[in-house]
Amino acid sequence: MQSSITNTATRYGWAMIILHWLIGLIFIGQFVLGFVMMRIDSQRTSFELIQLHKSFGFLLLGLVILRIAWRVGDAAPALPPSVGTLERKAAPLAHFALYAFQVALPLSGWTLVSVSTLEIPTMPFNQFVMPDLPLAESDAAESFWSAAHWYLAYAGIALVALHILAAMRHHFLLRDSVLTRIITPSSARE
Repeated sequence: MQSSITNTATRYGWAMIILHWLIGLIFIGQFVLGFVMMRIDSQRTSFELIQLHKSFGFLLLGLVILRIAWRVGDAAPALPPSVGTLERKAAPLAHFALYAFQVALPLSGWTLVSVSTLEIPTMPFNQFVMPDLPLAESDAAESFWSAAHWYLAYAGIALVALHILAAMRHHFLLRDSVLTRIITPSSARE
């Protein structure tokens, strides 16, 4: 049985599986990194972690845009028959919310560094200088975007936790294929 890069009617293909797990890992890792970098005593280490956080933020933004583009061109598999009507209506809204947070968080971070009066350049993975967004710098704007980024992060991680709990519910309680179809790729014959 040969695995497929694209989705089938019942399973996700390799492209979506890799993007799903990679984005999930980076998203959760970014939350942990953001939490640690703000609580570390060493200014040098904190600065390095902030630069790493910004680097992964831009990587996350690029991967999420790629995933959304791929999703537009490759329909998701149908939910199994065991999924009820309410969940069928809620699932697309939950996935839209996940995508929205995965785009909004890096954008709010980019906005934050763009309006900062510190004018510290962002160099993703020390490869190039990422230009700031064309926004006015001010302490008030920096405070606003710092708070917005913080609230978005906590709301986003709560949404991810709900997503994980829903997947566990489907796998362990309902014993349906909702989780396994994003683990085991589709085959070319499906």
